[in-house]
Amino acid sequence: MKISILRKLTPIVLSALALSPVCLAQSQIAGDWLGTLTTGGPQLHLALHIVAGKDGSLTATLDSVDQGANGIPVSAISLKDSKLSLTVDAVHGTYEGNVNKEATEIAGTWSQGQSLELNFKRAPAQSAANAAPAQPIKAGLDGLDDFITQAMKDWKVPGLAIAVVQGDKVVLKKGYGYRDLEKQLPATPNTLFAIGSITKSFTVTTLGMEMDEGKVDWDKPVRDYLPTFKLYEPVLTEQMTIRDLITHRSGLPRHDFIWYTSDFPREDLLRRLQYLEPSKPLRTTFQYNNLMFMTAGYIAGQLNGTSWEDAITQRIFKPLEMTGTNFSELDTQNSADFAQPYRKGSDLKAELRRIPFDAQCPNRCAMGPAGEINSNVEDMSKYLLFHMNHGKVAGKQLLSENNSVQMQNPQMVIQGAPAYKELGEASYGMGFFLSSYRGHKEVEHGGNIDGFSAELAFLPSDQIGIVVLTNLDGNPLPGIVANNVFDRLLGLDQIPWNQRGLAAETGGKKSEQEAKDKGYTPRKLGTHPSHDLKDYAGDYSNPGYGTVSIAPDGDKFKVTLNKVTRSLEHYHYDVFQVPADPLDNLEKMKVVFLTDMDGDISSLSMPLQPDVKDIVFIRVPDRQLTQRSFIEAFAGDYEIQGSPVPLKVSLRGENSLIVSVPGQPDYKLNPKRGTTFQLADIPGITIEFKRDAAGKVSEAALNQLGTVKRPKTRGEWSRLWVSPTKC
Repeated sequence: MKISILRKLTPIVLSALALSPVCLAQSQIAGDWLGTLTTGGPQLHLALHIVAGKDGSLTATLDSVDQGANGIPVSAISLKDSKLSLTVDAVHGTYEGNVNKEATEIAGTWSQGQSLELNFKRAPAQSAANAAPAQPIKAGLDGLDDFITQAMKDWKVPGLAIAVVQGDKVVLKKGYGYRDLEKQLPATPNTLFAIGSITKSFTVTTLGMEMDEGKVDWDKPVRDYLPTFKLYEPVLTEQMTIRDLITHRSGLPRHDFIWYTSDFPREDLLRRLQYLEPSKPLRTTFQYNNLMFMTAGYIAGQLNGTSWEDAITQRIFKPLEMTGTNFSELDTQNSADFAQPYRKGSDLKAELRRIPFDAQCPNRCAMGPAGEINSNVEDMSKYLLFHMNHGKVAGKQLLSENNSVQMQNPQMVIQGAPAYKELGEASYGMGFFLSSYRGHKEVEHGGNIDGFSAELAFLPSDQIGIVVLTNLDGNPLPGIVANNVFDRLLGLDQIPWNQRGLAAETGGKKSEQEAKDKGYTPRKLGTHPSHDLKDYAGDYSNPGYGTVSIAPDGDKFKVTLNKVTRSLEHYHYDVFQVPADPLDNLEKMKVVFLTDMDGDISSLSMPLQPDVKDIVFIRVPDRQLTQRSFIEAFAGDYEIQGSPVPLKVSLRGENSLIVSVPGQPDYKLNPKRGTTFQLADIPGITIEFKRDAAGKVSEAALNQLGTVKRPKTRGEWSRLWVSPTKC
């Protein structure tokens, strides 16, 4: 192993040579030290640079010479007598060693999940200079193969393909690892991967071409091009522009579960937008939103007189000769060279599993304009060059330079300070994220979709670009590789991005486990549901999100949200949850059941979008209550005790019942469950039809808000028992 040993390490065990205790001044250990870490594989050569301040304090940095990862900060350093202690938070590693009397050698142990012998010797002046990061670094990709291979092992990435562009040339196209781990099939430059949200820039590019033709204007209202467009708030409906759709400033949060769990057609998703609650005013906050890009893509297809897919094919794929690229998982799986999708939990030790392709959307998905394209680095290198050349290919301007520049310039600020000093403030252009990398402007977009992660990035002023495609979802390696390539081609020292990522990963899991160990959980133990489990079963509906079905499953439930089914286990009271599973995107999702004033389970809610109110699903009436063959038995005249006028229940149409009382308008009966109906427009009043032992309808019960006293007037209904009038 190489620097991966440094990446993985945690607490250390002291293993020092038996040297006589000596008292050393801080200044005596200042300088450059060289050491060799034996890992069981290739040796790892390290350089330790210690600086003594005027106040006697010590600071230090660590270089991994083989890896080219220089300047790794030493978080803490101390010298007590002859004992030197180092802590390197960036890689979760520690070192403890003893310095000899002459301050020329340090013997000790490095620990990072395992203890390894690491001894340093003071570096000769020339050797130290060679190891120091201040020396000029040759720009190039030497050592990149080793870096990628090791990083793939660290993150358990099965396969990766990369294309690197410098100037007008593709300087690297290569595959690493396996497109199919089980069959040991290698990844190649022609291997098809899903590119996820990199697709968004294709959608904007097509709209830009249509704008060049005068078919659309970025700043005209969406309703000018899509009259049926309707959002939750009228002001959003009227003021939303095309530019707003493609810059993540619509005011809507993601609401991704509406499409992730369903096979709703594109037109149906557009109709459902009116039921999705916004969380911010228009143009005030960056909120990533796939549904708005779906809307923009639909408009692009309409303006082209075709579907979105055909518009992309005609305007981008064909002119750029992207012959291997497609929109369909079926087409991908029928190709000769495609990557299988994989997933693992967020824990670095989690098991890697192959997952199926999306069965809900195997061919031309409704959300296509936001993330449907499948491609390879052979084709994507052409697309990368197209944008690096501001919309020009083979000397022909396909996209005007003006619209290309707009795509690559800020349209919406992204709140928050950069996590690292090497990164600049972030904003969103149109289909691209914008920032700076070590002082160089960067244009990029990632892609994450089930089983795949990708990155397209370029430094426009330096004419350096990269595409990285992988077949493991949710992994940061594409961005790590992109940054490393930029470091190399800019001739800069290599920032330890891989170590930083691994440290953040392990740190996050450690924090989560500590909270769990200390009992920091909102769960109330020893509680039970308020109803029998059978009372929760049924269908529940929301006009935006669709249908939730609850079905008994032993002492648990199965919950189905549109097309996605999961188990449900009791959490506390009337709250249930999807069991924990790091491979499940719905793990720990809560379902809260709610009762009405009659004590019946009438609705459920789910926190499907955290920054708006929980999504409420209203219980759907039992299907039998809308079937004529079932409800016609309830029709007839019912005699109310003490009243000379009977109550009449009649069929209306094929599947509805009405109640008639002389001198009053007819009341429609809205079905609930069992044999119970509610009077339309009169909350709290229900009628339940009762059958005798022979199964014949013999009586009914009227219930007004649970009241049991007799009415004083004929028009006042309380809970009464009534019997059918004899004919």
